[in-house]
Amino acid sequence: MIVSIVSFFMTYVCILLGLAFFTLLERKGLGYMQVRKGPNKVGIMGLPQPLADAAKLLTKEMSKPSMVNQLPYYAAPVLSLILALMLWQLFPSNSVVTVLKFGMLFFLCVSSMNVYGTLLAGWGSNSKYALLGAIRAIAQTISYEVSLALILLFSLFLSFSLSLVDIQECQSLVWFCFLLFPLSMVWLVSCVAETNRAPFDFAEGESELVSGFNVEYGAGGFALIFMAEYANILLMSLLTCCIFFGGPFFFGLSLDIISSLKVLFFCFVFVWIRVTLPRFRYDLLMGLTWKSFLPLALSGLVLLLGLFFMFGVNM
Repeated sequence: MIVSIVSFFMTYVCILLGLAFFTLLERKGLGYMQVRKGPNKVGIMGLPQPLADAAKLLTKEMSKPSMVNQLPYYAAPVLSLILALMLWQLFPSNSVVTVLKFGMLFFLCVSSMNVYGTLLAGWGSNSKYALLGAIRAIAQTISYEVSLALILLFSLFLSFSLSLVDIQECQSLVWFCFLLFPLSMVWLVSCVAETNRAPFDFAEGESELVSGFNVEYGAGGFALIFMAEYANILLMSLLTCCIFFGGPFFFGLSLDIISSLKVLFFCFVFVWIRVTLPRFRYDLLMGLTWKSFLPLALSGLVLLLGLFFMFGVNM
């Protein structure tokens, strides 16, 4: 019992430190790609910058807009962060105490609840800009969850398991990205859209929505929403590594450091995409998933199940 509590505590501390310094990686990466320095004034090379930002936001006075619905307004950031941290129970490592046997089912259930944090933030703010931003984000998230779930089924059928550890072990010889390369790219694009990142960051629209569903938040509330977003980015990078790119396996070797390097690479891909591609039009974003990704995933799933039936594979 004590070992489990200590393990969970250390996991969450490492996650919070990781997402803090991921913001530094993003700002440094954006800076050098745009031929500027990025954060470099706080401490040595700007390394303590995330800690300074956290201290500033968490000690700043919390604003209390007079027209908000207080219960959902204050509950939304907390709910968003709790759901984001809950998903890290899926983390597959040799040092964790417990491994979820039905981890992928847990992922689908909890990730589908993420929209409620956005909904509460937009509705509770009692602002037309926040509500429109929340509606945009909810429609986008729900749409791309459909394609994400269907693509996830391919890995589940190939590994005959709902455990993330079993999915990794099935890729000890061949990564699933080589077997399902188009679908792995669709998964990566869907992850970018699911986390509301550029070029799909339509929850924010500077010209029409100011800052989207979080426009009325500042100080600690904004910090919690910000942390939840970056925790989800790290999680989707982890799942991309484990489901399609072999997890800790690389040419027969199995090391946790290999998995960490892959996750770091996919985190950098999120930054790379943000600085490279311009923002989509919203109708093109919704058409991409319903007219392209969904038919591709369904047709591929029918093909895979047909091959299983043809060769007599028992599910």
